[in-house]
Amino acid sequence: MPWILLFVAGVMEIVWAFAMKQSEGFTRPGPSVVTLAAMAASVALLALAMRSLPLGAAYTIWTGIGAVGAFAVGVVVLGEAASPARLAAAGLIVAGLILMRLSGAGH
Repeated sequence: MPWILLFVAGVMEIVWAFAMKQSEGFTRPGPSVVTLAAMAASVALLALAMRSLPLGAAYTIWTGIGAVGAFAVGVVVLGEAASPARLAAAGLIVAGLILMRLSGAGH
């Protein structure tokens, strides 16, 4: 269960990052509210997951999901550049997340 909570917390990271971009510097109320709500949900779910997961693994995976997910949303939804170097960087983050999970963290 803590890994599911952590995954959903990471997804909420992606949601708030996208909503923040859409809020245009918190000048648009709808996306601004979504940003703040998703931030609160993300941190709350992270806190619940960290009851039983190690700090290093939980925080690394949470930020990694958010970073790679926000990158993917930027490319797919917002048309941001997907250069080979940026794709390689995202791939390295994903590899690190997989290695962190397989390292036995949280077992």
